[in-house]
Amino acid sequence: QIQLVESGGGSVQSGGSLRLTCTSSSALNGFSALAWYRQEPGLQRELVAYCVDPHNTDYADSVKGRFTISFDKAKNTLYLQMDSLKPEDTAVYFCSAGCTSGSTYRPYDYWGQGTQVAVSS
Repeated sequence: QIQLVESGGGSVQSGGSLRLTCTSSSALNGFSALAWYRQEPGLQRELVAYCVDPHNTDYADSVKGRFTISFDKAKNTLYLQMDSLKPEDTAVYFCSAGCTSGSTYRPYDYWGQGTQVAVSS
């Protein structure tokens, strides 16, 4: 069973930064793609960013230019650097392991507890 553990969330003011981390008991580089999702109460989980390799990443329009996804193979850790945070970024953030079909990311059904991000205005 693959376990994903997210951390790094917190409360920040608008314009601030946070870096989320995701670790696993399994080798994350064994998956062809990794991603971050977020979910607000009562809403569906939303894909924020995914990466296939350092030169093949994609982002939701709402976070382009502000968030950066990266993977450190040596540390088996997935990161999401979040800058210029806005109140609408407030959500629980989850990391994901999956694959891609063309340019579409497809998550496997492995989910951690998530980490809460709260941005105040």
